[in-house]
Amino acid sequence: MHTRMKELRARRGFTQQQLADAVGVRRETIVHIEKGTYNPTLRLAHAIACALGEPMDDIFIFDDEKGMNGTG
Repeated sequence: MHTRMKELRARRGFTQQQLADAVGVRRETIVHIEKGTYNPTLRLAHAIACALGEPMDDIFIFDDEKGMNGTG
C-alpha cells in the first residue's frame, strides 16, 4: 500500500503534528504512515480521511490488488 497522505496533508496546510493531534496519535505515527512503513488500522485510516476531508481510497492505495478479487 502507498499513500497520498503527505500530499493531501500539505494541500490542507496541516503539519504532521497538527494531523496527529487531530486524529489522536503521535507525530511519529504520521511519519511512518507517510513513509509507508506502517499501515494504519481501519479506524485510524477513517479518522485521517475525515481530518483531510478526502475519501479513504483517495488517500490509501493498494499497490498490489492481487487476491482482492478472488483470482490471486
